[in-house]
Amino acid sequence: MQQKGPSEPQGFVVQPRRLPKADATARVRDFGEIIVKPTAEALETQAGRCTDCGVPFCQNACPLQNNIPDWLNLTAEDDLREAWRVASATSTMPEICGRICPQDRLCEGSCTLNQSGWEAVTIGSVEAFIGDTAFDNGWVEPIHPAHERGESVGIVGAGPAGLAAADRLREQGYAVTVYDRHDRPGGLLIYGIPGFKLEKRIVQRRIDRLVDGGVVFVTGCEVGRDVTLAELRERHDAVLLAFGVYQARALQVPGAGPGDTVAALDFLIHQNRRDLGDAAGADWHTAEGREVVVVGGGDTAMDCVRTAVRQGAKSVTCLYRRDRENMPGSAREVANAEEEGVVFEWLAAPKALMSKGEAVTAVRAARMALSEPEFGKRREIVPVPGADFDVKADMVIEALGFEPEAFAAHDPDLALTDWGTLKVAGRSSATSLPGVFAAGDAVRGASLVVWAVKDGQDAAAEIDRYLRARTQEVAA
Repeated sequence: MQQKGPSEPQGFVVQPRRLPKADATARVRDFGEIIVKPTAEALETQAGRCTDCGVPFCQNACPLQNNIPDWLNLTAEDDLREAWRVASATSTMPEICGRICPQDRLCEGSCTLNQSGWEAVTIGSVEAFIGDTAFDNGWVEPIHPAHERGESVGIVGAGPAGLAAADRLREQGYAVTVYDRHDRPGGLLIYGIPGFKLEKRIVQRRIDRLVDGGVVFVTGCEVGRDVTLAELRERHDAVLLAFGVYQARALQVPGAGPGDTVAALDFLIHQNRRDLGDAAGADWHTAEGREVVVVGGGDTAMDCVRTAVRQGAKSVTCLYRRDRENMPGSAREVANAEEEGVVFEWLAAPKALMSKGEAVTAVRAARMALSEPEFGKRREIVPVPGADFDVKADMVIEALGFEPEAFAAHDPDLALTDWGTLKVAGRSSATSLPGVFAAGDAVRGASLVVWAVKDGQDAAAEIDRYLRARTQEVAA
């Protein structure tokens, strides 16, 4: 890369941040990804904005501790193959995390340019481009272990944590079998995240690589129904529980009975199945022509409102009990939703569902206010007297988050936390059952995909150490 003279301004001053998106009026017509693929030249320019900080705050803010400045500089120098080698050293899914991570809350939010008043480097789009280029050019090497270990690991859950662990364990030579309740591997990546954020082919090529490398997927298999945890422990030398948390929190207001609301995950799964080419079932939900209200403020709520717009909803409103600054979802996703016509009612909490006959006609909401700030405490929300209002709705989607399912039913000796998640030993992945480990949302509760990837990779490393130590004990 040509060096700048001492009198020349730095590139980040001359070149603004550019993250090309499809126009909102065009992108709402389908479920394709909204970020326009950049040219190599544009990508090099954006990557070249990196200031190569002495303290890389972007890397520190990344759960995977990705070597972001290194692969940004390599991209700026048009050495994409080496950039891929560096990116894939710390992450099993760079091209996926580059698309769906909330970079505004992680690496880009901590970028020195962002902190100093300039817009952040487009880290996510560069990461996704590096991964796509690697697949397109055959740089993604197939899994060929140096030798077979002769031991097997069973993984429960084919979501991001399970896939990440399967990748690392198979590379070490273990026989890996992944069990999942759905009819396809991928978990949340396939069924929970809409195509406009992550097209299914991106996930499928990762799954194909695992299959080609010898990982076995057993789909349509639910632990506790089709196979017991005890049977898995007998079948495998180690077991990893990575089945996430999918028990939806229900809306607790008058008028909300069975059939009056739609669970967010059901709504998203139905659309993702359409995108995958499945024949629509008679009970599949659609927002076409309807007045939709989504209750919640996380990324799942944003996925729902943006999906409803694409399905042809008459109107889409999001109710969130706090203000914009306290919304748990990505600010980037909120901005995308607003561009696409979603109306946000901030500081609004559902109070009741209004009906005419058996049909819901509106959501009655209480206008809320934030309490005075107190040091070290989150501001409370309190209703504003006499400020209730109605929002028209003939479809209400609950996006209030997720809780753990009945994990204890798998084994009475499987220890749980007070929140119902799997209990592990400190920073370890080991559960209370010997040879059984846990990773991802099953331990953390509902969290980010990037944390699930990290947990899966860390659990794989711990399982490897456990099995190697056990082998040495037997040999001794």
